[in-house]
Parts: sequence; structure tokens; C-alpha cells
Amino acid sequence: MSSAKSSRSRPAGHSGVFPVNAAAGAGGGDGGVQLADKLKIFKTDNFDPDAYVQSKCRTMDEKEIRHLSSYLQDLKKASAEEMRKSVYANYAAFIRTSKEISDLEGELLSVRNLLSTQSALIHGLSEGVQIDSLSTGPEGSAEQDISTVEDQEPSEIWKWSTDFPDMLDVLLAERRVDEALDALDEAEQIAADAKQKGTLTTADILTLKRAISENRQKLADQLAEAACQSSTCGVELRAAASALKRLGDGPRAHSLLLSAHNQRLQLNMQTIQPSSTSYGGAYTASLAQQVFRVIAQALSDSAEVFGDEPAYKSELVTWATKQAMSFSLLVKRHALASCAAGGGLRAAAECVKIALGYSDLLEARGLSLSGVMMKQFRPCVEQALDSNLRRIEESTAALAAADDWVLTYPPTGIRPFARSSAGNLALQPKLSSSAHRFNSMVQDFFEDVGPLVSLQLGGSAMDGLLKIFDSYVNLLISALPGSVDDEVNLEGLGNKIVRMAETEEQQLALLANASLLAEELLPRAAMKLYSMNPVSMDNMRRRDPDRQSRAAEQREWKRKLHRTVDKLRDSFCRQHALDLIFTDDGDTHLSAEMYINMDNTVEDPEWFPSPIFQELYGKLNKMASIAADMFVGRERFATLLMMRLTETVMLWLSDDQSFWEEIEEGPRALGPLGLQQFYLDMQFVILFGQGRFLSRHVHQVILNIIDRAMAAFSATGMDPDRVLPSDDWFIDVAQETISRISGKPRVANGEREVNSPTASVSAQSVSSVKSHGSS
Repeated sequence: MSSAKSSRSRPAGHSGVFPVNAAAGAGGGDGGVQLADKLKIFKTDNFDPDAYVQSKCRTMDEKEIRHLSSYLQDLKKASAEEMRKSVYANYAAFIRTSKEISDLEGELLSVRNLLSTQSALIHGLSEGVQIDSLSTGPEGSAEQDISTVEDQEPSEIWKWSTDFPDMLDVLLAERRVDEALDALDEAEQIAADAKQKGTLTTADILTLKRAISENRQKLADQLAEAACQSSTCGVELRAAASALKRLGDGPRAHSLLLSAHNQRLQLNMQTIQPSSTSYGGAYTASLAQQVFRVIAQALSDSAEVFGDEPAYKSELVTWATKQAMSFSLLVKRHALASCAAGGGLRAAAECVKIALGYSDLLEARGLSLSGVMMKQFRPCVEQALDSNLRRIEESTAALAAADDWVLTYPPTGIRPFARSSAGNLALQPKLSSSAHRFNSMVQDFFEDVGPLVSLQLGGSAMDGLLKIFDSYVNLLISALPGSVDDEVNLEGLGNKIVRMAETEEQQLALLANASLLAEELLPRAAMKLYSMNPVSMDNMRRRDPDRQSRAAEQREWKRKLHRTVDKLRDSFCRQHALDLIFTDDGDTHLSAEMYINMDNTVEDPEWFPSPIFQELYGKLNKMASIAADMFVGRERFATLLMMRLTETVMLWLSDDQSFWEEIEEGPRALGPLGLQQFYLDMQFVILFGQGRFLSRHVHQVILNIIDRAMAAFSATGMDPDRVLPSDDWFIDVAQETISRISGKPRVANGEREVNSPTASVSAQSVSSVKSHGSS
């Protein structure tokens, strides 16, 4: 049968190689095949487990066998858990049925006794008739029979049956239970032998049986009364239950055994009173010690007297579950409720950990009560968890209202990242005041929430932290000057007031806060949660599914943190891009007319990149200089930020339908001067962005933009290559502008700086752009 059970979740028709994660779909139908059909092979009389395994494993290599072994272990755990849940789900019905069966057996016994009594009565009446018929015979023979009976001596059996009631009364009075039980068993045997051999009359047999029945009941009542006495010790209690079971009243004996333990528990619990001034963990520990000690003793007594009979074990589990439920309600009312209301997460978690610690001692004996208690504990712990998270959110929001968005080292009174010293000052995080407060409270939060890992609430804590970090990032977004018009970003902020970040230094500080928290501080704080539940070396050596799952959850949690920071980065880039593109009155700095109109002027234009792209480079250059000091060790984040700002501007140009409708379908076509200016602008962006502010994706977007402009120009019948200057001309104009804006002089004779980020790629970029546009 073990082979059949372990094969329930195997995919039908599989080659024998089982995936490690196949347990996730255990129990489901594969391709419409019913579970009963898949189990037919295991139900046959000639099923050979060894042959079956060899047939499946013959073609498997070591890795596949390891996967199969891991799969079977997972399936074994899942099957055990499913069986436990099924047993718990059907306990009430099982016990009710067992009691009904027990009652039915008692009724059948009563019917049998009644039938025996009636049969004996009939036999007695029959013998009475025979005696009457004898009395009608000759008077001499009757007198002879009477004299014969009077002359006979009473038999030993008749004497024993006559003395039996008195002897049993003495045994019961002296509480000699074992001897009384032996006497009752002997009386039963004598009555049966006398009936079979006719050594006693029917009336004597009925009298003896009546005495046996009455004394059985008398002894049972005496044992029950003794079991209910609080002064009865454990040995006497087990003896009384064993004697009742021997009398044939096992269900009553087991119920009395549990009732006696419950009575003792209630007496012991009267000495434990909750106190508003004492630590809730002390009350929980005292109460748990009494409750689980009594449950453990009841478990031992039941096993000693009744063994492993299912009906008794089911009643025991139901009784223990009821005791655990009562215990959970007391702890919830007198310890957890106050902790939850006051946000005492650490105290609440410790109380629950203490309770589950005592419960785990019974796990090894096959009695699991943790699930029953966690149903009561979980809401209180989650309430305390939510209260702590809400306090972090509200405290951080209050500081954000007065935050000057200047990065500093941790102030006095705030938990430092490491011990302050001259040597490790650089290790201290530079954050604004609200971010320092957020980080400090999160550090404390993870120390408080450590015990929740063992309570399987670590996921709730991590999800809660994501939520409040998202709320804090929304506060940072609302501190951007342009966010007052963004209803989406303000959603969920309510009446929270945030101080505006007016300067670019302050706005970059917002991003520094979010990136440092998401990339370093929060993940490092979260590691405390998992370090309190270390992975054993055995699990590290093998491919432990729980460990792998936990690692995957941590990676996903970090990705969510980064996606939250991306919201702030995108808002930052979008608002700066809009400031570049649009004027204060809603007009645009980047329109098709600015290129089309160049061919309608009489004067020769001065060739420089358009002001919007010069301003874009100036802004990027300035921000990069500021970011170099703010994002020490996180230069990649700063680089991606600058690239994203460039991308936002160029994607707006690429997707602006009105711009391209005017260029491609407008009444005035794009002329040679307009194309030259447009080409210079795009080349300028490529040159200043190469390696610093431009990603490959945006580079390709710019190439596509140039293609589209050249196609629009070619549609007028002119050749772009004939009107555009040489590559060197574009490089010189762009490099001159880059040098002027950056403040770095060019090398004499028109040479470009060797260390310039565009020096090695400028000529190649221009020629590639031209060839791309011509094609």
C-alpha cells in the first residue's frame, strides 16, 4: 500500500522522470485521467513494488533519480499533511459514529440479557409445571421425594453462589477492585458451567446472574465516583479506568479519564491570574505549562490504558483540541489583545512563540495543536503588525512635512547603520531626516518581527514593509514640484503635507533616499528576519525546496522594491522632460515649425544645436555632477537615471503625432536648412550622450527618428546626402557646443580630447547615422 500512496500524484504515462516541482499539481487529473484509473496498477493482487520501481528507474541517470527522490519526499510530506487535515476535518463525525456504535453495542447487550432472562423464565415455568404434575402422583412417592431432597447435602457450588453476594459486598467495601473483578469473572464462569451441567436450578442461576449484574453496576459506580475525586492520584485514576474497561464499559472509562484531567486542569488554572502590570509572556508561559502538561499526561494515560484504539484516540484528540482552543482564547483575551491594541508586536510574537513551543513538544507524540491555536492568535499578531507598520508610515509622513531634503549622516538618537568612528564614517548612510527615521524604525521593526518567521507570518511582515515603502515613495513623488497636477501620484496620500523639493539637489536627494533604502538598507534589514531561522548544513548541501523557495521570494521582494523606486525615477524624468519641452504658458520648445521656418528666412542661420537640446545637455551635465557626490557606490543608478531622462525626451519626440504630421503631411515641406538643423540636433544628442546619457535603445530610437525625417525630406524630390554637410562639420559644431556648456576647453587645432566620452565614437557615430539615414 505504501507504493500506491506514494504514486497518487504521478503523471499518467510519464517516462519515469519526475520533476521536482511536480508536487504542486499533486492530486489533479493529468489530461482528464481520473485518480482511480491511475491507481489501478497498485490495486492488483500481483503488484510488485520492486519490479515497478526498477522498470521506472532502469533508464534514469543519477540526476533524475535525485529528482525522483526529492519528488517522493515532497509528496510524502504533502500526503501526511493532507491526511492530518482530513482526520481533523472528520473527527466530530467519527466520534459521533463511534459513540453511536458504542450505544448500539450496549443496547444489543441489554437485549441479549433480556432474552436470556426470558429464556430462563420459560425454563423455570416449564420446570414448575413438571413439579406440579409430580405432586398429583401417589402421595407416598411425593413424600419419598421430599424426604430424599431433605436428606441431600447442599453442593459446594450452591454454597459458593449463596455466599457470593456477601463476599462481593466485602470486597467492594474494602475497595479491593482487582479481587472483586476476579470474583465477578469467576461468578460468570460458574453460572455458565452450572447452566450447562445443571448443577444449579434455574432460579439459583437467575439469582446468581442478578447478583453479578447488580454488583457490576455497583462496582462501576464506585470506580466512576473515585475517578471524579480531585484527591485521586494518577495511578489510582489509571487503575479505575482500566477496571471500568475490564467491566466492559470502555467508552465511559475513557470519558471519565479525560473528565478527571480536565477537572484537575481547571483547579490548577485557578491559581494563574492575569495582571495588567506583568509581562504577558509570563502569564502565557504559566498557563501553557499547566495546559500542555495535563494534555501530555492524558495522552500517556490513554495510551497506557486503551492503547491505539481509533475511537479512543479520536476522542482524545477532540478533547485536547478543545483544551487548546480554551487556552488560546485565554491567551488572546488576557495577553494578545492588549499587545495588539497597543502595537506591541514583539510582546505579541513572544507570547505566541511560547505557546507554540509547548505545543511542539506534543508533535513528536503525534498530536498537532498549533493549527488550532494559530487560528486564534493570527488576527491579534496581524493587528499588532499592522499597528507597527502604520506607526512607521505616520511617523515618517510627519517628518516629511518638514524635511529639507538635504542628505546627512544619521543624527544623534537615530539607530546608526554601523558604529560611528573615524574609520567607518563612510559606511554610514547619507539620507534626509525622514528617510533616516524610516530606516531606523524599519531596523527596530525587523528585530521585533523576528519570531514571526516561526509563526509563518514572515511573508505578511515583508508585504507590509513593501506597502509602507510604497507609501513613502509616494510622499517623495509628491515632493516633486510638478506632482501637484498629477492625481495618480497623489492618490492615497490623503491629507498628508509634504515639503516641496525646489532645487535639483533636493530632487536628486529624493531619489538618493529611495535608491539607498531599496538597494541596501531594507534588504539588509530584512536579512535579520531570515537569519533568525537559519538553514541547516544538510539543507545547504542538498537542493532543499523550502530554501530555494525562500530565496526566490527574497529575489521577488527586492524586485518589487526596485519597481517602487522606478515610479519615483519615472516621475522625476517625466517632469523634467516636460519642463524642457513646454513653456510656462503651454507652448512647446520642440515643434515642427522651428525646423520648417528655417528655409523661409533671408539671413543665414547660426549653426548651433537647438536651445532645448542644449538645455537638456546642460541639465544632464549638472545633474551628473551632483549625483557623483550623492550616489557614491551606486553610480549605476545615477547613470540609468540620466539615460532615462534622455529617453523620456527622445521618446516624446518620436511619439509626438502633431510634430510628424506637420513634417510629413503639412502644407510646407521640410527644407534643406531645416533638415540640416534637425540632423545636427540628433547628432548632438548622440555625441553628448554616448557612453553616459544614452542607452542602446534610445540610440536606435534616434536613428529611427532621423530615418523618418530624411524620408519626409526625400518625398519632396531632393536627395538628403547632397544638401547635408560633411561628417566633420557636424562633429565640430556639436563638440564646440559640448565644450562651451561643460566648460571643458577643446584641444588646439580642432583635436578632440582623448578622455572625452565621445572622442572615440564621434566620427563613427556620424558616419553610421548618415549611412543609416541614406539607406
